[in-house]
Amino acid sequence: MITIVDYGMGNLRSVQKAFEKLGESAAITADSAGIARAEKLILPGVGAFRDAVGELRKQDLVAPILDHVAAGKPFLGICLGLQLLFDVSYEDGRWEGLGLISGEVVRFPDNGELKIPHMGWNTLEAAGPNPLLEGIPAGAHFYFVHSYYVTPEDASVTAASTDYACRFTSMIARGHLFATQFHPEKSQRAGLKLLSNFAAL
Repeated sequence: MITIVDYGMGNLRSVQKAFEKLGESAAITADSAGIARAEKLILPGVGAFRDAVGELRKQDLVAPILDHVAAGKPFLGICLGLQLLFDVSYEDGRWEGLGLISGEVVRFPDNGELKIPHMGWNTLEAAGPNPLLEGIPAGAHFYFVHSYYVTPEDASVTAASTDYACRFTSMIARGHLFATQFHPEKSQRAGLKLLSNFAAL
């Protein structure tokens, strides 16, 4: 069973509907026990880092998420769900994240040429073989909407990068932990293929 974490700040139903389109069962839960029982876990997210990490702590959802990852079970973070995995974010202050990945979340540089947030379709440059990108052609487009991006300390966790104002990490992978800055559930055929690959892990 695929479990989607509900902490009040994700586009939960669209993620669930994407899996339903693939014929996969996906349950939405805000229950820590339900998260602890998950075989595969998804942490979506839309909104401010401060509010999101605050809600996860308030609802006692951090421990079961960390335990799930420590157990080596498949995990997928989406958009803000990627950023929350890092040590610290500088979005409207300084806020501590979950600390699963060493690094920071920083704002795009304002070069006066490109709009912030980065919103719309863009491509990935894969860093190497990745089970979630299998069967997805090079140059496939994915949908982004964000003003901040992650900067991992360990470059080896970067599974793919994207150009916008700078080259930034748009996907990470470490063992069975994966996370994307883009929204696969909004990325049509390529996004559905990525979610199908995750379901098949």
